[in-house]
Amino acid sequence: MSKQKWKPGNMLYPLPAVLVSCGDREGKINLMTAAWTGTVCSDPPMVYVSVRKERFSHHMIQETGEYVINLTTEELARATDFCGVRSGKDMDKFKEMHLTPAFGELQYAPMIVESPVSIECRVKNVMELGSHDMFVAEVTAVYVDERYMDENGTFHLEKAHPLVYSHGQYYGVGKHLGSFGYAVRKKNTKKNKNRK
Repeated sequence: MSKQKWKPGNMLYPLPAVLVSCGDREGKINLMTAAWTGTVCSDPPMVYVSVRKERFSHHMIQETGEYVINLTTEELARATDFCGVRSGKDMDKFKEMHLTPAFGELQYAPMIVESPVSIECRVKNVMELGSHDMFVAEVTAVYVDERYMDENGTFHLEKAHPLVYSHGQYYGVGKHLGSFGYAVRKKNTKKNKNRK
């Protein structure tokens, strides 16, 4: 076997590099970069984000029970990196990165207008896991940028050039290889049509 054995670690890559937006009850808003995020349930739709206790956004999410997961793009790569290494204690990251906050249905957490997809979330459970607290939330609404909708009402995220994170690096998403189920789908040939 030509594989090396490493110590246990987080090697589940690539992951979406997202911007999580949140706010407190006094009206202050903030952004943080997260890769520890994902889907946990489809019915009801639920997601999670894991946040270090010392992060400025932690107390906001804990206090209000709201956050928005904003998908990022190659165009937003610099803002995504910046919001992961600078603290909202010191600055308004929306202003610093020229991003536009907008409120949907949530009271405290704004979405990012420049994001192709913004997922509004209400916390249902907090799991203290060690270095991070996992905020498990129900999705209350999803907002998509109309620039990526076609004339049939189909959303094309690939046209936004999504950003992913892998072991300390950011990457654009590669070429389309197939749609779900393509490996077992029968080819639509004239021969198959005649058999029906």
